Amino acid sequence: MNTDNNTNTNAEYGADQIQILEGLEAVRKRPGMYIGSTSSRGLHHLVYEIVDNSVDEALAGYCDTIEVTILKDNCVKVTDNGRGIPVGINQKAGLPAVEVVFTVLHAGGKFGGGGYKVSGGLHGVGASVVNALSNWLEVEIFHEGKVYKQRYERGNSMYPLKVVGECEEDKTGTQVVFSPDGSIFEDTVFDYNVLKQRMREMAFLTKGIRIRLIDEREGLEQEKEFYYEGGIKEFVTYLNKSKEALYENVIYCEGEKDGVYVEVALQHNDSYNDATYSFVNNITTPEGGTHLAGFRNALTKTFNAYAKNNKILKDNETALSGEDIREGMTAVISVKLSEPQFEGQTKQKLGNSEARGAVDSIVSEQLTYFLEQNPAVAKAICEKSLLAQRAREAARKARDLTRRKTALEGTSLPGKLADCSDKDPKNCEIFIVEGDSAGGSAKTARSRATQAILPLRGKILNVEKARLDKIYGNAEIKAMITAFGTGIHEDFDISKLRYHKIIIMTDADVDGAHISTLMLTFLYRFMPELIRQGYVYLAKPPLYKIEKNKKVWYAYDDIELNNILSEIGRDGNNKIQRYKGLGEMDSEQLWETTMDPETRILERVTIDDTSTSEIDLTFTTLMGDKVEPRREFIEANAQYVQNLDV
Repeated sequence: MNTDNNTNTNAEYGADQIQILEGLEAVRKRPGMYIGSTSSRGLHHLVYEIVDNSVDEALAGYCDTIEVTILKDNCVKVTDNGRGIPVGINQKAGLPAVEVVFTVLHAGGKFGGGGYKVSGGLHGVGASVVNALSNWLEVEIFHEGKVYKQRYERGNSMYPLKVVGECEEDKTGTQVVFSPDGSIFEDTVFDYNVLKQRMREMAFLTKGIRIRLIDEREGLEQEKEFYYEGGIKEFVTYLNKSKEALYENVIYCEGEKDGVYVEVALQHNDSYNDATYSFVNNITTPEGGTHLAGFRNALTKTFNAYAKNNKILKDNETALSGEDIREGMTAVISVKLSEPQFEGQTKQKLGNSEARGAVDSIVSEQLTYFLEQNPAVAKAICEKSLLAQRAREAARKARDLTRRKTALEGTSLPGKLADCSDKDPKNCEIFIVEGDSAGGSAKTARSRATQAILPLRGKILNVEKARLDKIYGNAEIKAMITAFGTGIHEDFDISKLRYHKIIIMTDADVDGAHISTLMLTFLYRFMPELIRQGYVYLAKPPLYKIEKNKKVWYAYDDIELNNILSEIGRDGNNKIQRYKGLGEMDSEQLWETTMDPETRILERVTIDDTSTSEIDLTFTTLMGDKVEPRREFIEANAQYVQNLDV
């Protein structure tokens, strides 16, 4: 295994390095405080917490293999070949250290006890929280030729730690098996693909570690192994696979300063988006923080210095902005430090001031050296940045036209918008509808007080393939920006949002799905906070109308159709209409099935900030220029398609 001196520790890791901070009582009462939610996201977080502990062993230099298995009964088993959780008695608690780790909140080797120099997880509460939120959990430790075991049920130990067998003298490690508590979680079925994304990311961030993910459930059997000797350099290559790289080799910077170990990898491509991902001790920081600020500062000053010194940028020309340089860049920033300070329990943003200086210093020095050694690459990046700068200047006038003005400034809302009379955004919703026919029906059907209608003509611009000036110049996108009121990019201000429900309402066919995807691509790239804060929805119009004996039913998929037919009887009196589009419905039907808040079905669009790199990659794969990655994606996911119009 490849390890770095900065992540290793020679401190003793024994029973008394486990320190106790407080009890476990509140976890079951308020699980959301500890794992974010009790939805599917929280459920999968349980696995991440146990795996994080194994990764911590890898970061300390004592583990190189982790195996995660979804068992046939939907329990999860995590096994590693680390040192094994200490089995000796913790003097302060008078209990075996392993029991302290699993039954006492804020107990572990991560609180200045010398067990770990670097660690991830939720401030060290992981093992006990997983235990508290499981029906049962069993831990086995392999240590000095013996197998130790203890079982817990809903956080309580069932018997004292005991020796249950023997193993090879040199075998060490920990095995945890747990069954999530169905009374806590909305759903206790694990999704292999969700776990796969996170395991892949962990393997990228810990070069040299081998992570196996196995699904043993009947009919779902599969296995995947992740191992990346190149670490985050391979991560950048993976994220850029659906794009055309601007230059061949990934730029890589690595070093340590002020106790902060820094790794940065970056590569520009032919897209127009900045895809930068930051991590601290392998935990994603979606809101960035000091490490991201240090990286951006180093990037901007280094490229401007190079461009001026080499006459690519003349003395009287405007300096390149950070946005110009980051256009079409994929970057991963990974820092590891012993005392990370985060804003919030779920680690959204890093606050350590030393991280900014460390990243800035290491990236500035090594990037300067790289640019001097690779003038062709440096020139290509600078020229792309200059093009971005010119496009940004050209977009400025168009952007001003789309900004939401006050009444005194006299800018009106789009002419085709049928606005609602209520001016309180909390009460208001806007339907984005494709086509004049559906738009006309929707305008007639709506509740004029609270429902606005914005019809769009045809498919909107694919923003994945367009620069900012083209986007601002597109009439349909301009209409949406003006209607929403928030502006986009650096102008974005969510307090100016005019509707707290933005509902994409398209036909229930392939074209409708494509339009929805184009819309979501635009919102995700330019107004992601609307999705993060839960303001974006997909309307779900029915596929079928069933009539029998003057009674009417609506079915939203083939399964529901068959259920209705089984209930009312399958005979010649049934009249079944297959809707090809919203325009086929009269206004009364459209209201009843798709717009009435009492009867409609809406699907809220959400973002899981723990997997933004995979979300970005999916959008690029589906909406980018490269055909081969899209074909591979379709082949891999075709099995999950349930209803496809042809």
